[in-house]
Amino acid sequence: MNMSIPRTLLVTALVCATAVGCSKKVKETPPTDTGNTGATTAPVDNTGPTRPGAFGPSDLDTDACLRNRVVYFDLDQDALKPEFQATMACHAKYLNDRPSSRLRLEGNADERGSREYNVALGERRGNAVSSALQANGGSGTQLSVISYGEERPVCNEAGESCWSQNRRVELVYSAK
Repeated sequence: MNMSIPRTLLVTALVCATAVGCSKKVKETPPTDTGNTGATTAPVDNTGPTRPGAFGPSDLDTDACLRNRVVYFDLDQDALKPEFQATMACHAKYLNDRPSSRLRLEGNADERGSREYNVALGERRGNAVSSALQANGGSGTQLSVISYGEERPVCNEAGESCWSQNRRVELVYSAK
């Protein structure tokens, strides 16, 4: 009988056993007695701000700047009015502080003009708000734009005071 085959099997088995035996072992340490007297610790709140001055989800309802979630436009315009620059900076900071948040920009138009024109105008308005948010530090991956054109008016009367309320972009947070 040839003795080289059993010798080869024996050497192979020893090499495998050595390789398994030499793998890194993690030393487990037993828990130490911390002298706990039965008092419980409060759970950690991961939903709030992570650094001083950072916005948290509750700020959407309490902060005066963040509560403003409608941007209005002039007739047939998609340029952002200067009075909304502070609002854009505020919402951009919120997006920057809360990377998991998502913001949908809903563009709207008044009833004048064709349906196609108003849908395109609503989209341009939404994109203008998106650009302003990104220029102030907001992330484009957190933003989505949708246009409703004239389909979702907040006022149904005929007249400039009513039409001006419908020329808007609404900022809708889907994840806070």
